[in-house]
Amino acid sequence: MKFEQYNFHPHITTNLTKLGFRRPTDIQFRAITPIMKGEDVLAIAQTGTGKTAAFAIPIINHLCNNKKKNRKIRSLVLVPTRELAIQINEVFNSIGFNTGVKVFSLYGGVEQDKQIQTLKEGIDILITTPGRMFDLISQGYIDLSQLETLVLDEADHMLDLGFLKDITDLMRHIPFKRQTLFFSATITDKIRKLAYSIVKNPIRIQISPENPVNKNIDHSLAMIEMDDKRFFLERIVNENPDSKFLIFVRTKVRAERVSKAMERVNIQTSTIHGDKDQKERIKVLDQFRNNSIKILIATDVSARGIDIADVDIVVNYDLPDQAESYVHRVGRTGRANKKGQAVSFCSKEEIPLLKEIETFIGSKIDLIKIKKDVYDETIQLKNDSKEYDWKSLISDD
Repeated sequence: MKFEQYNFHPHITTNLTKLGFRRPTDIQFRAITPIMKGEDVLAIAQTGTGKTAAFAIPIINHLCNNKKKNRKIRSLVLVPTRELAIQINEVFNSIGFNTGVKVFSLYGGVEQDKQIQTLKEGIDILITTPGRMFDLISQGYIDLSQLETLVLDEADHMLDLGFLKDITDLMRHIPFKRQTLFFSATITDKIRKLAYSIVKNPIRIQISPENPVNKNIDHSLAMIEMDDKRFFLERIVNENPDSKFLIFVRTKVRAERVSKAMERVNIQTSTIHGDKDQKERIKVLDQFRNNSIKILIATDVSARGIDIADVDIVVNYDLPDQAESYVHRVGRTGRANKKGQAVSFCSKEEIPLLKEIETFIGSKIDLIKIKKDVYDETIQLKNDSKEYDWKSLISDD
């Protein structure tokens, strides 16, 4: 089925064509129709499969076909990170171009005066993180009494212990009669129970549940001691000079340390994490998107907020503390039907984390076997100008 065969508002059909949307992905094909019918939906699909458009298209279509004179917030998209709010806002604006539907992304870390002015002028769709939203609700600038659709994107993260109270509090501000949509790449039994306590007889959609890692991603793992990781990172970067890298570390301090280590060997990187102010984070992401920078070092705050189609290689410099974060990290590559590569570095201390990840994804991660002489050779790269081939690290055994 093609998008032009749906009964969308003409402007939406035109915009989808201009954006290169020809046929819906699996999640879009299975989610758009029930959402248009007003059903509650609980959707689980791999990262990079087009989940945002799956709910953006029917929401904008509904608002186009059911316009009201008084502009009130009729759709709320709740997300865990500022970066995700910004990027979802871009998707909604692209799909809804020239429809008259007004979309606004709200988040902390920036002055609120301009945000308040926009809210006063009236919006149809609010995309927001919980903190700033509740702040402005308490100040009387956000009215959700006319809400028709609630979307929890990255629903597993939105319903974990960190956000659960926020979601519970939100229920007091929105109508009982509403449509509720949950979208995520991963979900646990505990989170599923919480989700079912909020939705009403939802349509459950699950794409490739037996393998949460996108089939377009070639992901592998190498056993590397913690103090040696920087040498292997240097090596893989130097051997792929034209590639765009997204490198994940566990903490903000680690991000800066790894960046400085790369700088010492003349590899230029940028970092993004919670200590960066919002303007700087937006600037770095824009530079990464337009290829002004090719190597970005990030913490998990960005694993769910970086939707950049041409990331060639993801490196898990540190394994994540939460197994499901592995799926979100490696899912930053191999997007939009493109092939991607992910390499994880695992030290002895991280083996318990590796076991949790493999249990979560239901399979073993391919192991790169590194011969001892090649390993020793790699950690001496700083004193040797000889060029190496990362693929030679894989033994023939």
